[in-house]
Amino acid sequence: MSDRLSHIVTRTGDDGSTGLGDGSRVGKDSLRICALGEVDELNSVLGVLLAETLPDEVRAWLSEAQHDLFDLGSELAVPGYSALGAEHVQALEAVVAFLNEDLPPLKEFILPGGGRAAALSHQARSVCRRAERAVVALAQQETVSDAVRRYLNRLSDLLFVLSRYLNRQAGEPDVLWRPGRKTGEV
Repeated sequence: MSDRLSHIVTRTGDDGSTGLGDGSRVGKDSLRICALGEVDELNSVLGVLLAETLPDEVRAWLSEAQHDLFDLGSELAVPGYSALGAEHVQALEAVVAFLNEDLPPLKEFILPGGGRAAALSHQARSVCRRAERAVVALAQQETVSDAVRRYLNRLSDLLFVLSRYLNRQAGEPDVLWRPGRKTGEV
């Protein structure tokens, strides 16, 4: 950031518009700003997950993802700019493979839950999916790099597998969905 933010209150958005990194202005309800907001919320949810007690390697992966999400946000904030590439997606795939190594195969759907950190990882996954949908909607109207879409898709996969990994680390079982149960059945 070449210019430091010294004035947070600018009043330039009071008319319902906001500035992009290329100097153009768009409505705060534009698809681009909505996608940026979803990615920002995802980054915040990862920050909440990082406030939990986590294994060091998990903390490092999530911290790296937060930096990547800021880079991804810069792509959204500056039309035509590219910050993420195939190597970012491949790094996520490597983490997913590592996390999944010792987990039993899934034969049933699981519900969000278990330990607190795992539940927060599920929440981050659902926010990530929402961010991905916002980026896909934007990409139908404007140019968005394939790496951005692939990154969010892989990050949601990582967060799902991470929730199972964190439950296993905490000695918590996956919470299995019980289809066809009777109302009031526990």
